[in-house]
Amino acid sequence: MSVVNFALPDLGEGLTESEIVSWRVSVGDTVALNQIIAEVETAKALVELPSPFAGTVSRLFADEGATVNVGEPIVAFDVPGSEPDAPTEGAPEPVDAGKVPDGQGSSDQGSSGQGSSGQGSSGQNLGERESVLVGYGPRVDAGARPKRRARRWRDEDVAVGASNVEAGGGDAVDAPPENDSLERPRSTPPVRKLARDLGIDLATVTGSGENGLITRDDVERAAGTGPQASARPSSGQGEIVSGDQPSGRRQDVRLPIRGVRKATAGAMVRSAFTAPHVTEFLTIDVTAGMDLVRSLAESPEFRGKRLSILTLVAKAVILAAARTPAINSRWDEDAQEIVQLGGVNLGIAAATGRGLIVPNVKDADTLSLAELRSALDDLIENARAGTTSPSSLTGGTITITNVGVFGVDAGTPILNPGEAAILAMGAVRRQPWEYHGEIALREVMTLSLSFDHRLVDGEQGSRFLVDVGSILSNPGMVLTMV
Repeated sequence: MSVVNFALPDLGEGLTESEIVSWRVSVGDTVALNQIIAEVETAKALVELPSPFAGTVSRLFADEGATVNVGEPIVAFDVPGSEPDAPTEGAPEPVDAGKVPDGQGSSDQGSSGQGSSGQGSSGQNLGERESVLVGYGPRVDAGARPKRRARRWRDEDVAVGASNVEAGGGDAVDAPPENDSLERPRSTPPVRKLARDLGIDLATVTGSGENGLITRDDVERAAGTGPQASARPSSGQGEIVSGDQPSGRRQDVRLPIRGVRKATAGAMVRSAFTAPHVTEFLTIDVTAGMDLVRSLAESPEFRGKRLSILTLVAKAVILAAARTPAINSRWDEDAQEIVQLGGVNLGIAAATGRGLIVPNVKDADTLSLAELRSALDDLIENARAGTTSPSSLTGGTITITNVGVFGVDAGTPILNPGEAAILAMGAVRRQPWEYHGEIALREVMTLSLSFDHRLVDGEQGSRFLVDVGSILSNPGMVLTMV
C-alpha cells in the first residue's frame, strides 16, 4: 500500500487557481479510476474532477469553498499494490505509507505536479491504462467499483454557526447529530457558493424549489431577513456590513473578488489598456430579417426549435468576416505579425449567475444555419447551467454580445482579449422609419462594433459592419457575397 497525493491540475489555458465547490467523496471512501471526486470552479467554468487513481481516500487537503493554487495537493489516496503507479501530471510521485510521519497523511514534497516526467519508472511495464483528465493514470485493473460511505458531519458544516459565536452575532449552534447519514440541504453548487459568500447557513433556509430545492432567491431572502444577516462569515467569504443604518434599509454586502468576476475584471483591464478600441454604430431596418426568422421557424427543419435573430446575426458575422479577413485576426506581439485566422471560433457573451463568460462555437464558419442554431442553443444552455467546458472558453476569434435582451439599444463593448472585434446587438424595436418614400412602423436595431485599431482600419471595420447590416436588412444580399 502506498500513499499518493493528487495535485490540482491546470484546467484551462493559464488558469492559476480553482475553488473547491463540493467534494463528492469523504475520507475513507473507496474510489475507482475516473470516478468524479470533486466539483471545482475555475475562473471560467464549473468542472467535475475525475480521480486519476483507484484506491481509498486518506486525506482531503482543502475544505469546500477553499481556493487552491494549481499544483497544490487537494487529496491523498491509499493505492493498493507494492509498486507505486507512474504518477499522473498534477499528482506527485507516490510515497511509501510507512515513511510518512504520523498525522501528516503524506509528504507534501513533490506535490507541485513535476512528477509527470515519470522519472524513476524507466523500463517499467506500465501496462494498459485508462485515460484520465491529465497524465497517464493507473492501470485498468487497479481497484474495484467504489463503495460509497454515508456522508459524515464535518466541521465546515457548522462553520457559519461558529462564526456567529466568534463575532458575537448569535448563540452557539447545537452539536452535530450522531446520525452519519444526515444529508445537507438540497441545493445546486452555485447556490451553495452564494450562501457561503453571504454567510447563510443552508440548514436554516426553507427551499421553495421543486421537492424542497433551495434556490438563489431563497438564499437572497435569507440574507436580507434571516438570523445570519448580522453574521461575519469566515475570512475570504462575503461579509454583510451591519453598521448603524435606518430601519428597513437593506444592508451593505461585501463580496470577494474571485472566480469569474476576478478573471473578467483582469481581462477587461488588459484589453482596454492594450488594444486601442474604436466603436462604430449602425442603425438598420431589420424587418426583412425578422420576417425570415419567423418564416424559418415554421419550416420543417426548424419547427419546434428555438430560433431568434441571434442565429441570423451570427451567420451574418461569419459571412461578413470572410469578406474582411482583418476582422478575424489577432496581434502576435512576439513575432510582430498580424495573424489573419483561417477559421471562425464564434464567441457569445453570456451573462450567468457566476458572472460574464464568453464560450465559443468552434469552426462556426463550417456550420449550416441549422447546425449553427443548435450549437448556439447548446452553448447558451451550458452557460446557464454552469457546465461550460474549459476548452469552449478558449480560442475564440470574434465575439457577439446581445445587449438587446436587456432592453438596451447600443453600447461600446470591450474586446475579448486577443480578439480583433466584438459586435453588440441592440434591442429590436418597432418605430417609425422611412420605407419606400413613406413613414411606416418598422423593426429597427442598432449594431455597435468595437475593434482593435492596430488590426482593423476604419475602412475595414465600416465595410464589415455594413455587410452585417445589409444581410440583416435584406437577407437576399447574401447571394452577392458568396
